[in-house]
Amino acid sequence: MQTCGHRLVMVMRVGEARWIAFHLWWWHNWKLNKSPQNPPRGQGPGDTWPGTQDSCAGTQDTGLRSQDPGLKTQDSVSHSVPVMSTNFTTGRLLHNNFYKDLEKQFSAARDKVKDALPGSQWTPFEVNPDLPPERADIVVVGGGVVGWSIAYWLKKKERVRDGVKVIVVEKDPTYSQASTVLSAGGIRQQFSLRENIQLSLASADFMRNINEHLGVLDQDPVDLQFNHSGYLFLASEGLAHIMEDNYSMQRAAGANVSLLSPRKLKEMFPWINTDGVALASYGLENEGWFDPWALLNAFRTKAMSMGVIQSVGEVTGFDCSVNRMDTVDGETVDVKRIKHIDIRMPNSLQYQRVECAIVVNAAGAFSAKLVDMIGIGAGAKDTLAGLSLPVEPRKRFIYVIHCPDGPGLDCPLLVDCSGIFFRREGLGGKYITGTSPEEGEEPDVSNLEVDEEFFREKIWPSLAHRIPAFESLKVTNAWGGFYDYNSFDQNGVVGTHPLLPNMYFATGFSGHGLQHAPATGRAVAELILDGDYQTLDLTRLGFERILSREPMRERNIV
Repeated sequence: MQTCGHRLVMVMRVGEARWIAFHLWWWHNWKLNKSPQNPPRGQGPGDTWPGTQDSCAGTQDTGLRSQDPGLKTQDSVSHSVPVMSTNFTTGRLLHNNFYKDLEKQFSAARDKVKDALPGSQWTPFEVNPDLPPERADIVVVGGGVVGWSIAYWLKKKERVRDGVKVIVVEKDPTYSQASTVLSAGGIRQQFSLRENIQLSLASADFMRNINEHLGVLDQDPVDLQFNHSGYLFLASEGLAHIMEDNYSMQRAAGANVSLLSPRKLKEMFPWINTDGVALASYGLENEGWFDPWALLNAFRTKAMSMGVIQSVGEVTGFDCSVNRMDTVDGETVDVKRIKHIDIRMPNSLQYQRVECAIVVNAAGAFSAKLVDMIGIGAGAKDTLAGLSLPVEPRKRFIYVIHCPDGPGLDCPLLVDCSGIFFRREGLGGKYITGTSPEEGEEPDVSNLEVDEEFFREKIWPSLAHRIPAFESLKVTNAWGGFYDYNSFDQNGVVGTHPLLPNMYFATGFSGHGLQHAPATGRAVAELILDGDYQTLDLTRLGFERILSREPMRERNIV
C-alpha cells in the first residue's frame, strides 16, 4: 500500500510537470504573437505552429519574414531595424530560452518525484512546529513550580553542556487552574516534621539569593515581592503541648521562632482578641509570603535558557516493558519500565510519542492519573501490587476581603486555633483568608467554582471573633484552587515506586509544595543523577512508609 501511494504521488507530480511545460510553451508563443509588430496567432496570414516548415525557428537570418505580400520585409526597410530589434529576438534565441525554462521545470519535477520516493523526508502532511522531540533523556510531567524546579536542577547538575535532554510537559499553558498561582504564596518553617522544616529552610535560603540562581543575562532581576512579616500560629489549651513539641523540633533544626504568652501576644498585636488562646508561635525570620507566579516564571525562564524544552500538551498514555518477578514474600508482581510517553497536542487529536529513559511525575493534584494509566496499584489491597499513589485533588477557597479598619503593616500571616488563616494583601485594607473544610465536607472537585456560603458560615464568624475589626468587612473577590492532597499522611511523596523504577515522584505536598519547591527540585535531581540524596535526606518521604502503613503525619497543615 505504501509503494502504491508513492507511485501515485510520482505520477501526479510528472503530470504536474507536463502541465507546467505546456502552459509555459503556450505563454511564449502568445507573447511572441501579441507583439506590436506581429498579429496575434490565428489573425496573421502566415500563422503556423512552432516546428512547422514556416516557423521562424527554422530561419537563419535575423529578420522577421512575413507571408503577406502587402507587408514589406525587414531587408527592404533597413532603417526600421533599430526600432524592431528592441522588441524581437531571433527565432533560435527564442527557442533556446524556451527549452532552458522547460528544462528547469522538468528538473524541479524530477526533484519532487525523488522526494516522494520511499526513504525520503517528504511528507504530504504539514509538520506541527510545536511537537516535542521524539527522544529525550528525562520527561517532567507537570509544568508547575515543582516541575520547573526539578528541570532547572537537572540542568544545573549536568556535567557537560546539553548532557541531559529534558522536556517539561504542561497541559495548561495559561496556568489558569494551576495550583501554584492560585495559592496564598506563604513560606514558613513552623512544621512538625524535620524534613519539612529542612525543606523550608533550604528553600528560604534559595529565595533570599534567588538572582544568584535564577538570574538570566540581559533580563531584569527576579523580584519575588517577598514580605517578611512571618507566620503567627495560635493554640488553644488542648493543643498548646503540641505547639511546644513543634517549637523544640523547629529550634533544633535551625528555625528562628518564638513562643508567646497571651499577654505578650496582646502587647505585640493589640488588634487580636486573645480569648481562648493559651500559646502562640511566631516566626522571626525567613517566613512570610511572596508572588507565586514570579517564582514559577523565574524557574521556567532560567531552565529554558539552559536548554530545557517546554511542551504544551497532555500525557495520554505510556508504553512500558514488563518483567514478572517474585518477591521475598512469595508474591508475583509485574515490574514495569516506561519506554515511551504519548503527548497529545492541545485542541487536537495529534500526538507525539517520545522515547525517554526517565519520567518525573510532578503533576500535582492529578498525579495519580498517570499511575492509573500504567496500571500501578491495581492489585489486592495491602500487597505490593496494590500499592497505589494516595494523592487526590482537594478544592480550597481563598476570599479577598476589604476592611479599612483592619490590621496594619505589622500584620503577619495568622493561623487561628479554629484553622482559619488570613494575611494582608498589599495596602488599602485588603486581606485574603480561607480554611480547610472538615473531612466529611469536602467540596466538589469537578470544577473550581467558589462557595460563597462557605465564607459566611465557616470563616467569617471565627475571623470576626479573633479580629474584632473584621465584624465589618466586604468580600471583593474569591477563587478556588487544588491541593495535591496526600490522604495517607498529608506529606509529600518523593522517590520511586518499587514496581515502576524509572518514574520519579514529587507530589502530594498537601498545600506546601510551592514553598518547598526549590529544595525539592534539588533533591529529586540528586536522586536521578547521583543515585542518592546529597544535601537533604528525604528517604522517609518515599513509598516505603505507605507500603508498611506507617504514616508520618504533619500536624501543622493549613
